[in-house]
Amino acid sequence: MADFVETSNTRTAVRQIPAPIADIATFEAIVAGVIADNPFGCVEYVQSGSTHPGVERNRESHTLRVNYEDLEGNVVGTVTVKAPDMAAFNAAATAVLGDAALETALGGDAVRNPDADAFSCQLKCHDASGETYYVTFGRESVRITSYEDEAVLATIEAWADEVAALN
Repeated sequence: MADFVETSNTRTAVRQIPAPIADIATFEAIVAGVIADNPFGCVEYVQSGSTHPGVERNRESHTLRVNYEDLEGNVVGTVTVKAPDMAAFNAAATAVLGDAALETALGGDAVRNPDADAFSCQLKCHDASGETYYVTFGRESVRITSYEDEAVLATIEAWADEVAALN
C-alpha cells in the first residue's frame, strides 16, 4: 500500500482586528490599496497561458442587513442580501431601502443595520520566490493561507501594523 508523502509545508496565520472595520468603503479602500500599491512585493506570473498580476481578487462576498421596524422600534422583519462586490452591495442597499412594497409586506420601515454587514475578499498573491498564497480580508480578521516562507508572513504583518483599521 502506498503512503502519502508530504510535498510542502503550508501555513495559515490570522490577525484578529480589535474593532470591526467600520464600513464597506474603508474595507474596499484597504483591499484596493493592496492591489494598487502591491505592498507585499508580488510579481506577475503566467498560468495556463494567461498572464496574471502579482495580486488579484480571487473571490469576494459582501452581505448587507436591513431591519424592518414597527412604530415602537421593534424589529418585525429582516432582509439579508449577499452581493458579489461593493458596487452591487451599494446598489442593493439603495434598492432594498427604497422598496415601499417590501416595507408594506413586512409591516415596518426599512432601517439599515450596518453592524450586521459582513465583508470578505480573498486576494491571490504570487511572491517573487514563485510561491502563491492567499490573503483574506474580513471585517474582523485578516487571514494568510497557503504560505510556506516565513518572510511572507513577516512582510504582511509589517504592512498590517501600518494600517490603522487593522490595529
